[in-house]
Amino acid sequence: MRGTLNVKSENRNTRDGFSHSSSYVFRVILSWRFIPVLVAVLVLVPVGTVILSFLTPAGGVWQHLVETILLRVLLNTFWLALGVAVCSALLGVSLAWFTAVYDFPGRNIFSWGLLLPLAIPAYVLAFVTLGLFDFTGPVQTSLRSWLGAELFWFPNVRSRMGVIVVMTLSFYPYVYLLARNAFLTQGKRSLEAAQSLGLNRTQGFLKVALPMARPWIASGVMLVSMETLADFGTVAVFNYDTLTTAIYKAWFSMFSLSAASQLASLLIVIVFALIVIEQQFRSRMRYAETKQSSRAPLIILTGWHSWVVAGFASATLFFAFLLPITQLFIWATHTFAEEFNQLYLGFLWHSLILSGLAALLICSVALLMVYSARRHPDMVTRIAVRIATIGYALPGVVLAVGIFIPIAWLDNWFSKMAMQLFSIETGLLIQGTLVVMLIAYMIRFLAVGHNPIDSAMQRITFNIDEAAMGLGLNGWSMLKRVHLPILKGGIFTAVTLVFVDVMKEMPVTLMTRPFGWDTLAVRIFEMTSEGEWEQAALPAVALVLAGLIPIALLTRQAEK
Repeated sequence: MRGTLNVKSENRNTRDGFSHSSSYVFRVILSWRFIPVLVAVLVLVPVGTVILSFLTPAGGVWQHLVETILLRVLLNTFWLALGVAVCSALLGVSLAWFTAVYDFPGRNIFSWGLLLPLAIPAYVLAFVTLGLFDFTGPVQTSLRSWLGAELFWFPNVRSRMGVIVVMTLSFYPYVYLLARNAFLTQGKRSLEAAQSLGLNRTQGFLKVALPMARPWIASGVMLVSMETLADFGTVAVFNYDTLTTAIYKAWFSMFSLSAASQLASLLIVIVFALIVIEQQFRSRMRYAETKQSSRAPLIILTGWHSWVVAGFASATLFFAFLLPITQLFIWATHTFAEEFNQLYLGFLWHSLILSGLAALLICSVALLMVYSARRHPDMVTRIAVRIATIGYALPGVVLAVGIFIPIAWLDNWFSKMAMQLFSIETGLLIQGTLVVMLIAYMIRFLAVGHNPIDSAMQRITFNIDEAAMGLGLNGWSMLKRVHLPILKGGIFTAVTLVFVDVMKEMPVTLMTRPFGWDTLAVRIFEMTSEGEWEQAALPAVALVLAGLIPIALLTRQAEK
């Protein structure tokens, strides 16, 4: 009898536990928190697909990759990431220190002008650099005609150092922006404190100001490293093999999706390792910050020092922005009459419609996620939001591989079901559609849309929500009538940033686009692959002009 009672008690506990867990699942599904949970699952699908690829060996193709190019590709990726990180840190930190602490000729212009290179995609700067400085380019050709001799001393542009220089000029603003913020709030006062202890300016910078700004600098370097690992267009233009180009070739040249997936899993491990390192630095960010520091007087540079600093900033801005944008406009004027036709209008239309649809989808999902987190600030929702926004750290080629595999499986499953149930050959229902591209864009850029909206939502006090509830508003009505009018500024910023990022995105578009849906970014890739620099200039100008919009917003926000 006692045993029977125990069994009944255990069964009742089991049923109670099951009922509690099932009721919790139903509550999640029926509540606002279901939105971030669903998006988090959607993000985990491509990541899990790529990681699980190790369970399905690629056979001869993978063996061929291991024996021939894998070690070289890994070494190229390592040296490229290390070189760009070090050079971007040196360039970004030095420029940030000079513009934040010192007063020199042109400082007011350089303080915001040094952010302009963010508007030029790295792959655009890459083909402009080759077009200008390669052996057959106008620079070397002119020097050979003037000097009447071969230029054995001229550096080889098509080299690892050439790729590092181009990426450094494209990505240093990440370090510059964060380091300058740190120096504006700490640098001048810390330098004065160091000088009061008998240190000169150089010693004060190295021993006091630089260590205090270390977390901000480290975060900027991590962003640069992730952008370097995710880059595909720049290394493709230079024919410099890295993991991203190896993934693309394994898929489209060797026709082995499994080999591409296994290579992508290696890249995911590296990227996630960088994310963990960045989180460690961010968790240690406990440095004091005071508003008085930003009001401290600038140190006026005089004599040759001022002109050296001004020349250094001018050279950086010239080679990173002024020279490439000028060359692009010159090339574009040469080919405008030939290139600007109905076909080019199609590229422009595809870019605009894809960017517009992606911005609308991403910002709508981001708004719902932010509102869900506000209504349900529990651990499940916070974790789901964090997972849903990690897609920005995934390289585009990895994301394309991770999405294509489950979509292909789903298409095959639909086809089999249709054949078994209705004897109908459906073909490919999902692959090669705009739906796949929009899903990939959403996973890739959800963090870009989420952050501005979330920041704007944090400024709305809960007293406003309580007052609205007192007036009978709740759920959708509160979001529509109370939060949306207040969030218009954050939503506008999010839409603008997502729109421009999608226009510049090349790997995801190149690898998931429907047949015939070429965009400006794809046109640039096709022309640069054939060495047609002038034909690539017109779409590049359009992308650069679009990229200036978020830079203007960023500068305006920094001034506020």
